[in-house]
Amino acid sequence: MTRPLIVTDCDEVLLHMVRHFRDWLDAEHQVELELETHEFSKAMRRRGESGPLGEEEMWRLLGLFFDTEMDSQQPIAGAVEAINTLQEQADVVVLTNLIDSRSEARTQQLRRLGIEARVFTNQGPKGGALRAIVEEYSPSTAVFIDDIANHHHSAAEHVPQVRRLHFCGEPAIAPFVPCAHAAGAAHARIDTWAEALPWITGQLEEVSS
Repeated sequence: MTRPLIVTDCDEVLLHMVRHFRDWLDAEHQVELELETHEFSKAMRRRGESGPLGEEEMWRLLGLFFDTEMDSQQPIAGAVEAINTLQEQADVVVLTNLIDSRSEARTQQLRRLGIEARVFTNQGPKGGALRAIVEEYSPSTAVFIDDIANHHHSAAEHVPQVRRLHFCGEPAIAPFVPCAHAAGAAHARIDTWAEALPWITGQLEEVSS
């Protein structure tokens, strides 16, 4: 029998991102990021200006952050320990929305922080990429973890058999993130690893029992 599979996002699930991005924008680019909205293109504005920065500049700055500031990212509380615990009974891979050329940097970033995991990169909704990963591993059961509701909707469409956990580990934005569980696209919404680990373990035990 094949092992269970856990496919997890990285930013705001394993590592803090938006808080480090906000601080870097303020210090290096005089750009303010309002965390109370999940739409970056509307949440970023140059200091002293009233209008939003715009989508093109948002993507430029996001790319620059990931090219130069990934080492500033710190783990979500309990994430490293939880992943290492889960790896005792399941394969764990990371599905992250970065361009493919940043895959190795993300792999090394996670390794330095204590997470050894295969990294898959993706752009756009994650359902198709998740389906390809599930087909490759052919697991006994699979759990998908992500902080963005749209990815859960995409996963539910492409691989409905996968258990889906909506997780946002950044307290500054979690209350403002649309909830995939409330919308019916995720099986649970949990925002701390202390609570998420028992839930995920329970999904794995349901199959093995």
